[in-house]
Amino acid sequence: MKIFLRVVLIAVALLIAAAAAIYFTGNTITVIAMVGRQSHGWDMAYKAPAPDYADAKNWAAFPAKPGLTALVPKGVPPAVTQSQVDVFFIHPTGYLHGADWNSRMDPHTATEENTNWMLANQASAFNGCCLIYAPRYREASIYRYLSASPDIARKAADLAYGDVDRAFSYFLEHYSKGRPFIIASHSQGTEHGFRLLRERIDGTPLAARLVAAYLIGYPMTDEAAAKLKTVHVCTNATDTHCFVHWQTWGEGNSPDSRGGGKAVCVNPLNWQRDGTMAAKSLSRGAVPPSGKFAPGFLGSDTPTGTVFGPLDPPIRAATWAECRNGFLIVADQSGTPFAKLDLGRGNYHGMDYPLFAIDIRENAKARVEAYIKDQLTDGPAP
Repeated sequence: MKIFLRVVLIAVALLIAAAAAIYFTGNTITVIAMVGRQSHGWDMAYKAPAPDYADAKNWAAFPAKPGLTALVPKGVPPAVTQSQVDVFFIHPTGYLHGADWNSRMDPHTATEENTNWMLANQASAFNGCCLIYAPRYREASIYRYLSASPDIARKAADLAYGDVDRAFSYFLEHYSKGRPFIIASHSQGTEHGFRLLRERIDGTPLAARLVAAYLIGYPMTDEAAAKLKTVHVCTNATDTHCFVHWQTWGEGNSPDSRGGGKAVCVNPLNWQRDGTMAAKSLSRGAVPPSGKFAPGFLGSDTPTGTVFGPLDPPIRAATWAECRNGFLIVADQSGTPFAKLDLGRGNYHGMDYPLFAIDIRENAKARVEAYIKDQLTDGPAP
């Protein structure tokens, strides 16, 4: 009985301490990072085996099993089943637990459900133009960004990127086979996507096959973009061999630049870099998300049983948008179907795709059309 009471008292004390920390700092994420972080350092014994991309189970989606990437908003034409162009989609962080610094790729978890959320509400934006390939990989835990030492943060990122890099190699050799492609990503996926762009595509023959890259929602600076050799920031809606990037914040808030310098910002309403405000009349359609993203920072990774239904009809003129100091500022989404995606204090990270779903869909189609037209004029890419 004494042991039980001692455990209860310790638990109560921890809850009081956490509540006090949240009250005095106003930063819930920091407190979560302190309480839920991994109890061990870097240890390969905790890692899942490296995924074999010849095995279909290590692809979250590919044309033979498109799954949730085939979802389309009500009133939108069905996903294409044939295309001259592929999309290599790198999903963002769905592993929000502290059991290890990298996901163990267990398909029977809330982490896997979060990956499915990304396929349904992000990757599906490209099914109007292209065939979608999305590898599963040993993504870094959210705690890599919150509480890891610099050494562990680097190792966790390198492990995750190593999987993405091998998946891309398999994609090129066994699926793409010389076809043009789009790279698409979000958040952690964009961290790996930009590295892939720098190390595997820029300055190589693959740059000629790159229709465009939609590298969204992870700090990517003007300085880093300027160091690329043959891939550039897209300058208009039909530019090719280029990339776009934005980070969405609600108006009236103070975006966090994380001290990395001004970020690249391409406005998805008019596809202009920086520039003036794009009116909400240019918004071709936001799409409310399907299913529930499981934000279980603490506790088990048990699946929640979330169900992904059909996507709702697009909401036209959902917002205006303006690039300001490297951030994409949009109308306040309080009281809208997108409000639940606000991470707090106007950080609309979760809206980077849904708020511009139809804009992305139609733009990807336009860039593919422009690329194919150029190839017919200039000859095929090497």
